[in-house]
Amino acid sequence: MLDKDMREPLFDYLDTEFGKVRTIEEKIIKKSRADVLAITDGAIIGIEIKSDADTYTRLATQVKDYDKYCDYCYIAVGESHRLHAAEHVPDHWGVLVISPDGDVRQQREANLNKKVKLKTQLDLLWRPELLSIQLKYGYPKYANKKRSVIYDYLIERLDEEQLKRDMTDQLFERDYTVFDIPALKKPHAKAEKKKKSGSGILAEKSLLHVSHYVGKRTSGRRKRHRSK
Repeated sequence: MLDKDMREPLFDYLDTEFGKVRTIEEKIIKKSRADVLAITDGAIIGIEIKSDADTYTRLATQVKDYDKYCDYCYIAVGESHRLHAAEHVPDHWGVLVISPDGDVRQQREANLNKKVKLKTQLDLLWRPELLSIQLKYGYPKYANKKRSVIYDYLIERLDEEQLKRDMTDQLFERDYTVFDIPALKKPHAKAEKKKKSGSGILAEKSLLHVSHYVGKRTSGRRKRHRSK
């Protein structure tokens, strides 16, 4: 199976397993591009897709980067990789096998990734989303503070489980159409400049694909967004 043929069955599987889920595709995380980040209630699930035509050449680096951001990680493979896929990922990674007829089966369940750091995950939030969490609890805006300072402030004061749920709630509600607002054109141009230099999480926003659907999806009608 080719990558493009594996995605729709995979998204249907995620809908069935989690009900409420938002999928973000082709998200840059450190040195890798995550095929799928599935946002669920209080957790981020990373899925690396290896089609029958793919190799494991870059997987070691990809595993390290997924582990920095994802609470649970899976490798999703076609039938040709099903016998050996588990040998190429850590024990806490799960394995999903997608057959040519679109059936998805869990060959190995993923365990909680103990390497993930909430402070790193918070870097997935945009500044207004971070501010929304601050205001929810009546905390100062700290408009001139570095993001890392705000991360530390929140982590010190909030229960980790609650903060993680606040984070995933923000990712659920994210509206990518804000980049069409003229007032945000200048920040977006700055992001484009960063993209050329290859640095920063903002660098990949112009390449982001997102499903704007939360909940059950009607087959063949999956919504997708490409940021401009």
